[in-house]
Amino acid sequence: MKCQKCTKAATLHITEILADEQWEELHLCEECAHKYLYETQGQKPPGGKAASAVPALEEAGQVSGGGRECPHCGIKFVDFRNTGRLGCPHDYQEFREELSQLLENIHGETKHCGKVPRRLPQTKQTQSELVQLRKQLHQAVTRENYEDAARLRDRIRQLEEG
Repeated sequence: MKCQKCTKAATLHITEILADEQWEELHLCEECAHKYLYETQGQKPPGGKAASAVPALEEAGQVSGGGRECPHCGIKFVDFRNTGRLGCPHDYQEFREELSQLLENIHGETKHCGKVPRRLPQTKQTQSELVQLRKQLHQAVTRENYEDAARLRDRIRQLEEG
């Protein structure tokens, strides 16, 4: 597919949501996409939450640590904002606060609660369920809802035995 702005091959495909049930698809080469996204003067970046999340945080003054860098790979948070890529696994811990704010702004949550792979070992599923049940048990006891607490206790024992 060719770029809609020039004759090069389109490598980026952008879907800009205009309103409910209305969107615009753009197929751009890397240069044209960069111009479209970053060099449009007087306009905010196009797109939904993901495209506007970082600039919105910057304007609000919420993103800090732009000059701080990872001691392992040397990447700065400002470099991550520009490229969208971290340098090493240690960056997640180093820029934890900034990444948490960014993820919460984009996804509305910082914890993944999506699907679980079908081939996930049964022990992992059981372990995950036990963690959830123990949390619910603690909450039930705190609320003094002893009927639910007893039911949860019995389910936990059943999973631990089997």
